[in-house]
Amino acid sequence: MRTSPRSIVRRLSRVLLCVVAAVPAAVVVDAAAAKPAGPTPCAWRFMSDGDVLDVAFPDENATYWVLPYALGANDSIEVSGTYPSARYFSLNTYGTDLDTTDTLRDDQILPDSGSGNPFADPAAQVLPPEQRRRHATLVTGPADHERNEIRALRDGGPPVGFLIIRVYVPDDPASPSGGVPLPQFAYRLGGTTTPVQPCAQPFDPRTLPAPVADAGQWVVDRAIERAASGAFRADTPEATFVNPASTSGLFPNGDNKYIGAVLTYQPGRVAVVRGRAPVFPDTRAGASPTEPGQQVRYWSMCQNDLVSPYPVVACAADFQTDRGADGRYTYVVAAPGDVPSNVDPTVTVLPWGSTDVPKKLLILRNMLPTAAFYPTSIQASQADGTDPAATMGAYYPEVTYCSTATVEMRGYAGCFEGDRR
Repeated sequence: MRTSPRSIVRRLSRVLLCVVAAVPAAVVVDAAAAKPAGPTPCAWRFMSDGDVLDVAFPDENATYWVLPYALGANDSIEVSGTYPSARYFSLNTYGTDLDTTDTLRDDQILPDSGSGNPFADPAAQVLPPEQRRRHATLVTGPADHERNEIRALRDGGPPVGFLIIRVYVPDDPASPSGGVPLPQFAYRLGGTTTPVQPCAQPFDPRTLPAPVADAGQWVVDRAIERAASGAFRADTPEATFVNPASTSGLFPNGDNKYIGAVLTYQPGRVAVVRGRAPVFPDTRAGASPTEPGQQVRYWSMCQNDLVSPYPVVACAADFQTDRGADGRYTYVVAAPGDVPSNVDPTVTVLPWGSTDVPKKLLILRNMLPTAAFYPTSIQASQADGTDPAATMGAYYPEVTYCSTATVEMRGYAGCFEGDRR
């Protein structure tokens, strides 16, 4: 028997109920009444970036599309599309605890017959879209990555989860999906294949009536708060980059690791950060994502609010960061009235954000370090449980507070010498 779209909606509703179970009953009734029952099902309804659903420390140079699913024991999901023109993309599955189930990365996804994978073969970058096709299958049991399979469910867990597509640094900044449509999506339920078309527009909570939007925000805050509060706890040292205590429950990406420094605002004071920049493939300038001689696929520095739902303030990705002839970077993180007057071309300014937020979190990300760079990467520090200041060498970011007056009188180097008031 053919599975109806309404049946799929009911399955997806079960996933959403796992998230909204904590909402008071009266609020749920009000939310349900705000929209007629039986919506037309569509895929990739949820999108997150630095503007829409800005939660859980996102990177401004990435866009995340989220799809909840519910599967029976022998069900599967087919995801097919075109390799994007971008620095990086991946398919990731998560349980209802928002922790990783499985990941399939761009260069691991085998192309369809007659197609090429530009993340594994640079020559495929010039192929037309119809020759850059790929597919993957979400399965409920063990997954074989050699067959482009991704595990959808964990043993003993609930029959629901989330699929996230990440795209970092699209070649065309006006196309978050990397110049290609979002993947096609089809359920295989009980032997019947049911296609589900991508949504015309992603869900934006800002378009909902205020009571419904507030209820949704409450749910998101509670879910994210439990995880993020454990990542950088109240006793985290200030103005020092450290490893997070945990990233569980924050939709972590196994290809990305980060360290963070807690910052607090004082008028007339800025934070200055310096370190050596890893070598990266500048895909916006035409480099291949897997060009030889690089140290990481991507890195960035992002300022975030250390308060739920933990939104990003601003990011400077590798290609947006000014570097000196010695390959080193300097950031100044400052409120508008505190930016020094003598900012030079080798300094990248990151906005502080609202000074009413009591604590900020400055995050440095490393993505996919090469084997040669790995010993000095964030990944190695976290794998070994060691202090990144002891293992990252020149690539460890030093951060210090400094008065705007000191910067203007002694330069940024003066912030790391003696009295910095």
